[in-house]
Amino acid sequence: MEIIRKVALLSILLITACHSAGNPNAIPLPKDLPTQWNFNFFTPRALPALVTFAAILDADGYNYRFNTLNSTPDLSNVIGEWNDIDRAPSGYWNHLEHPPKHILFCWDSVIDKKVYETHLTLSDATINKMRRPSEHKDYQGNIGYYDTIQIGLGPEGKVAVWLRGIGNEPNYRVRPSVLKTVSGEKLALCKGITKHPNGYKYYGDTSDFIKGKKYPYGNW
Repeated sequence: MEIIRKVALLSILLITACHSAGNPNAIPLPKDLPTQWNFNFFTPRALPALVTFAAILDADGYNYRFNTLNSTPDLSNVIGEWNDIDRAPSGYWNHLEHPPKHILFCWDSVIDKKVYETHLTLSDATINKMRRPSEHKDYQGNIGYYDTIQIGLGPEGKVAVWLRGIGNEPNYRVRPSVLKTVSGEKLALCKGITKHPNGYKYYGDTSDFIKGKKYPYGNW
């Protein structure tokens, strides 16, 4: 993971969104604000995908590039539609020093047999929610923050975003102010980025799971 101060990646991240250093809706930051913010990707059960690259501009203007990321697991209870309960496991790589604002990522949709490029921007309201103490406590009884973004990757390139719930509360579904996914000739940064250069083959229980089902195997 590399971190750069407002340089080369800025133009890439702003393909679909504009960033300014000043935010008129910003709130005073609490003294106990987390020092690490996480982002995780996941897929529905047996509908595999893999995130291969991510470029992120955080809410304080720092750029990150991730050539190595946590795995993209499937969640066994996410079947046929998204839910607000299941959570992607955390890993070693996917973290930032400040909440993410603009996220661009490349991913192999094995179930769709194609490469996708997704651009998303979190609204100022979402960033402020992440930076405010929650009324909910974490599992240790401490002040809770929405310090983790969860991104679901579905068939047909469908993407959904949540703030991971605090303690036992459900995850909080958010609607990005920008959410755009492209493939094929519309790929920009992600053209040629794939872990499947020789084509896609289904693995694990995917073939059995989709047998007799109609693509895209649910409502995403």
